[in-house]
Amino acid sequence: MLDVPWWLWAVFGAVVVVSLAVDLLAHRDTHVIGFREAAAWSGVWVGLAVAFGVVVFLVLGTTPGVEYTTAWLLEKSLSVDNLFVFALIFGYFRVPRAYQHRVLFFGVLGALVFRGLFLAAGVAVVSRFTAVLFVFAAVLFWSTYKILKEEDDSFDPGRSLAVRLLRKVVPVRDEYAGAHFFVREAGRRVATPLLAVVVAIEAADLVFAVDSVPAVLAVSDEPFIVYTSNAFAILGLRALYFLLAGLLDRFHYLSKGLALILAFIGVKLVLQASHKVISSSVPEIPSPVSLAVIVVVLAGSVLLSLARPREG
Repeated sequence: MLDVPWWLWAVFGAVVVVSLAVDLLAHRDTHVIGFREAAAWSGVWVGLAVAFGVVVFLVLGTTPGVEYTTAWLLEKSLSVDNLFVFALIFGYFRVPRAYQHRVLFFGVLGALVFRGLFLAAGVAVVSRFTAVLFVFAAVLFWSTYKILKEEDDSFDPGRSLAVRLLRKVVPVRDEYAGAHFFVREAGRRVATPLLAVVVAIEAADLVFAVDSVPAVLAVSDEPFIVYTSNAFAILGLRALYFLLAGLLDRFHYLSKGLALILAFIGVKLVLQASHKVISSSVPEIPSPVSLAVIVVVLAGSVLLSLARPREG
């Protein structure tokens, strides 16, 4: 188990809380997030993640530093898949652009909580039952198959279980009421479509956690590494969405690249589990190799998308 000083946990928690507070205050007035503003905020989140990675290198050493960097970049690359679903949800509910940041802010809060619970459960299970890594590998291989077969295109936000349950619990009106989640109509409290959008976003993140948690546990099973890398990747998700909004279709090979990354991580999990459960002679894939593979595949997917634009 990695010996992490208490003050480093405290620094991490303080950075997350202050970052969320600053972001909320900076966007307390509803407005359309433009490219330049999104680029500036993306730079802030990436800078924070990189700065924290430097601290990890200096305090905990090279191996934890490489694992943090690999896990953060892996989660960042997998989060791109979330962006396609966010765009689909916003399009389905016809969310005005001025309200989209508010939705994503609450979506990120929920993602931090739910992802933390998923990771805590995953770390606890792996520490007691190492063989479960084979199951996690199977999940990643299945996700690879679905992406390559483009089965995720059948996602229907309006028919998701979470949204249907919301409509049974509270009435949902058809019209937006500014940035409000609830309004009063005829003496009763009803939800606006904006609340349904938040619920759909949260449900989508729970689905993505099925891929994300096994993937990051293939890089490290240290709670500090998996929590911090996930948190910094999630914090930059909103800015990344607005930065790439309208450009997602141009990177049409990116989903195939993500499929290759998931397959590679699945193989890494199989080797890792075999090394621990079957025989120590089974080789493991070092984190620096994983980092290199992720960088090369991501860069290759983007460059190939730009070199060979989608027809039409």
